[in-house]
Amino acid sequence: MIIDEAVYQLYPEVVVIRNNNAAFDADGNEVTVDWNAAQALADSKAYIDQRVMEYPNIGDQLDDLFHSGAFSEEMREKIQAVKDKYPKTSVSE
Repeated sequence: MIIDEAVYQLYPEVVVIRNNNAAFDADGNEVTVDWNAAQALADSKAYIDQRVMEYPNIGDQLDDLFHSGAFSEEMREKIQAVKDKYPKTSVSE
């Protein structure tokens, strides 16, 4: 989470942030922001962005679950039907 996102979360009336040091509402009025609190919130959520960057993409995760047999029979059949309808094609050289 970046500090702007933290400000928007802490101060829902804020619609514009300028230069990471001034926040304004919809009428253009400056909103007093506790920038230290916003930075603390952003820092406390840093793990989210770090995890997103490290996790395999969701498609790979779901494909692994499918091949591991972790889905219900009904879901497995639905996924298999799509795989059968659109099979992988190999590119010949």
